[in-house]
Amino acid sequence: MKKSTIQIGGSAFLLYEIDTVVVGSGAASLNCADHLYSFGHRDLAIVTEKIGGGTSNNTGSDKQTYYKLSVSGKEPDSPYEMAKSLFDGGAMHGDLALIEATMSAQEFFHLVQIGVQFPHNSMGGFVGYKTDHDPRQRATSAGPWTSNQMFTCLYREVEKKGIPIFDEHDVVALLVDADRCVGLIAIDKKQVQEKSRGLVFFKAADIVFGVGGPGGLYQTSVYPKVHIGAIGLALDVGAVARNLTESQYGLASIQFRWNVSGTYQQVIPRYISTDAEGKDEQEFLNPYFPTMGKLATDVFLKGYQWPFDPRKIPNYGSSLVDVLVYIETVVKGRRVYMDFRENPRGDNRIGAFSFADLEPEAFRYLENSNALFGTPIERLGKMNPLAIELYANNGIDIRREPLEVAVCAQHNNGGLAGDMWWESNIRHLYPVGEVNGSHGVYRPGGSALNSGQVGSYRAAVRIARAAKDKPIATETFERIAQERGAHLIDLLQKAVGAETGVAVTDFRQEFQQRMTQYGSHIRALHQAEQALDEAYAQIKRVDQQRCQDAAEIPVFLQNRHLVLAHAAYLEAICAYLKAGGGSRGSYLVMDPAGEPVLDDLGEAWRYKTEEPALREQVLETVYRDGAFVSHWKPRRPIPEEESWFENVWGRYLRGEIFEETGEI
Repeated sequence: MKKSTIQIGGSAFLLYEIDTVVVGSGAASLNCADHLYSFGHRDLAIVTEKIGGGTSNNTGSDKQTYYKLSVSGKEPDSPYEMAKSLFDGGAMHGDLALIEATMSAQEFFHLVQIGVQFPHNSMGGFVGYKTDHDPRQRATSAGPWTSNQMFTCLYREVEKKGIPIFDEHDVVALLVDADRCVGLIAIDKKQVQEKSRGLVFFKAADIVFGVGGPGGLYQTSVYPKVHIGAIGLALDVGAVARNLTESQYGLASIQFRWNVSGTYQQVIPRYISTDAEGKDEQEFLNPYFPTMGKLATDVFLKGYQWPFDPRKIPNYGSSLVDVLVYIETVVKGRRVYMDFRENPRGDNRIGAFSFADLEPEAFRYLENSNALFGTPIERLGKMNPLAIELYANNGIDIRREPLEVAVCAQHNNGGLAGDMWWESNIRHLYPVGEVNGSHGVYRPGGSALNSGQVGSYRAAVRIARAAKDKPIATETFERIAQERGAHLIDLLQKAVGAETGVAVTDFRQEFQQRMTQYGSHIRALHQAEQALDEAYAQIKRVDQQRCQDAAEIPVFLQNRHLVLAHAAYLEAICAYLKAGGGSRGSYLVMDPAGEPVLDDLGEAWRYKTEEPALREQVLETVYRDGAFVSHWKPRRPIPEEESWFENVWGRYLRGEIFEETGEI
């Protein structure tokens, strides 16, 4: 690593020249840095907004799942079988599915070796269980904090190896020469009060881009508050995105952001809504269910049918609960709570709560758990006391107060496109982790964690083993950096202390509200088109933001890429709906001529069913000439691997395999 300065407008700014910059400090980024070092690639550094601030370290569930090839027991499995499970979810390229399957065991055992506590039996077998969309028993878990353990162990490896970390450095721009990424600009948040405003420049041969999902785009989000996401930085320089339509939504608490899946639902809490001031308490689910037994069973089923899924709406399916929560919170502007202190209250029409009225699946589960007694909080104390403790540790005592919830954005199956080495169409830019859009419509639970580890390993191999391009000329880099840097400096001079313009917090709230209302799990073409027009209008006002003081500079600069990203997501949604796309994955497409969600909700709540043919297509979106455009591409089938050992060995020794890129 070489440290110097770059001159812009008569001032000197720090410049670091590093072979590889790893952006982000989640499990994918740390894994890539760890592997790069192990491959002997030592000129690297991590640039991160905050160590431990991402989703890896701050999210979980009652049993957070990791998906991988079956490696124990009698049940047969193979990389091709696992690839088929990934591929069958629709809109996923077959070569990426095969890579994620083939390398899943290797990366799983890497995590085991560095200390992640995945359970095994006395014979050493890492046993598994079935997760959603999983025909085998490939799932495993290290408990509620699986990804947190992954972060902790990987971070320990990075520290042990002495890999440099630029903490509190928020990346604000990628530097590109034609179709090649050559560096980035970050802001040292500890230096924003200085004349330099903390701007720091990095020249790099390769950039690993592990910035996570689009947590900052939504008003109701279960992404950690400290996690914003930065996909817009790559979109801004022409990186192709894939399947931005495919996000996952589910019920989550909103004060402390946490998925309320698993036993939180299986103990059957009481659902209530109030007005904005916490008054006018109502049992809002009661009018829409034929019996209390059906209502209570649906709440129970939300435990392992947690993500919103339009296939689980008909015949009073469990996802009807999500629709009704959305109507209360977004349409009516009320607040919704899960109350663990009482069983659901019935009425004269649907009857009172009774275990005997539960459907067999729910009754047997609670019976086998010895939990056919008491109140929801008493059952939760029996079945999963750590679930109570988790909220208590975050200032919420669900034994004494209800838990406010909403349907929240949780994970983006789409993201930036990458080839078989996770390299973007912007060469030398490697999107890894959630920001990489390798997933399709439906993915097995826990496959995102596997994908992040496999993809980051692939990027590390490619960077360490492939032949290097000729370094960019110093004068070319300086010209690009100076032009981009001068523009940012000018913007900040105008924004800090400005007397006119919109406050940065208000500017963010505008696009977050738009995304939650029109770009979340309830979608309609005319609303999405209107929202997209409004998004482009807001982009034109991005430079009219004002910072109250220099401390708001990071928010100002984040808003610049977030507002761009939200337009990309809305464009993809519009393109999908214009192509006749219907309800699938984790979203409902409204259609006056469609199927009724529920007769009691009226004609406004009809939806279009899925168009299965679109599962054979992948939707790509790219920024060109100031606007986003989308196009469809047939998904690639699962390929046949070359398997003759001597041939593979020879190509490996000659380094030929590292030069193959495949398609984006």
